[in-house]
Amino acid sequence: MQRIENIKLATLCDEQNDYGLIADAVVIIDNESIYWAGNALEAPATPSADIIDGAGQLLTPALIDCHTHLVWAGSRANEFAERLHGKSYAEIAEQGGGIASTVRATRQASFTELLQLAEKRARTLMAQGVGTIEIKSGYGLDLTNERKQLQVARELGRRLPLTIKTTLLAAHALPPEYQNDADGYIDHIVTTILPSLVDEGLVDAVDAFCEKIGFSVAQTERVFEAARQHGLPVKLHAEQITNQHGAELAARYQALSADHLEQLDEDGVKAMAESGTVAVLLPGAFYFLRDEQVPPIDLLRQYRVPIAVATDANPGSSPIHNLQLMLQMGATLFRLTAEECLRGVTVNAARALGIEHEYGQVKAGMKAHLALWDVNDPAELTYQFGVNPLTTLWLNGVVHDHANTR
Repeated sequence: MQRIENIKLATLCDEQNDYGLIADAVVIIDNESIYWAGNALEAPATPSADIIDGAGQLLTPALIDCHTHLVWAGSRANEFAERLHGKSYAEIAEQGGGIASTVRATRQASFTELLQLAEKRARTLMAQGVGTIEIKSGYGLDLTNERKQLQVARELGRRLPLTIKTTLLAAHALPPEYQNDADGYIDHIVTTILPSLVDEGLVDAVDAFCEKIGFSVAQTERVFEAARQHGLPVKLHAEQITNQHGAELAARYQALSADHLEQLDEDGVKAMAESGTVAVLLPGAFYFLRDEQVPPIDLLRQYRVPIAVATDANPGSSPIHNLQLMLQMGATLFRLTAEECLRGVTVNAARALGIEHEYGQVKAGMKAHLALWDVNDPAELTYQFGVNPLTTLWLNGVVHDHANTR
């Protein structure tokens, strides 16, 4: 048993969109879980516990990156340079670049090569206080290579103390074998790729890219219906470039989340509110693609849609592996409050993965995924960037030396 004393505690348990801050707190860890958390004056006696002096620092849940594409090979730096010369993301994709170029490199890479690349990225996130990462496939686009991506993600969960959630994103783009036959590829996903990988225990959720350069609402719904038949929750890349009303479709299937949402309208917001679907905002992609349309933050607040924030770590539109930076970008680019930003990478990020009963808050019964920060005010986690204030990271109750995770 461990007893963490002399700390400020941001429980993130309050539903009033604040930190749930306790100025003088104690947290008691028993094995992998939180045994007790609260005001120091009310803490139970634990005579046999190991005492940890928090030195007045801030304790929060370990951070959760609820939208990443962490397993890939190759580089898209050349496409970045092309965009600086004026080409759009859509134009590059139409010319065989974009996702297609990463698919080629990922298919050519071995399991070991992909694992080495992904582990480096995951350790970088862990060094910033991240304890849980969602990892999508979507750069294989056939059974063999989608399997390879998800197997790498599962192996990361065995090799590192992180909690890894896997998402099948086979409906990410058209593979070369199905050019001009999107319906045929959707058939292949729902009859072969999805059931095979579900049977192998590799899939926690199912996602799709619903967009003019991706898949239509009707095609996406076929994927969602197949996921439902396999008892899997769904998520959706929605309303990033154009408004395809994907968020409304996601809401009809009680999706865990709809992500991006720059082009989301009020009907979509209403639908998400009614279904409890989390809005996952991705300021890294907004920044990297130099977008101008901000997600409808005021509408999301008005309808009380939970807001999460994630890196969208991927090679083409957000090659950023820094969730702390997303806190700052969420505030400066999307005008989220500091409280919304921290909730967005803890309690609401957990909701976006369907794990809110175990992660994302500091209270009795939750997993002991905790981060101790050398800050006086929780707002400092959003205010500053480029200086990592993390001092201690507990994952499943065990202290990990984050300084050596890179």
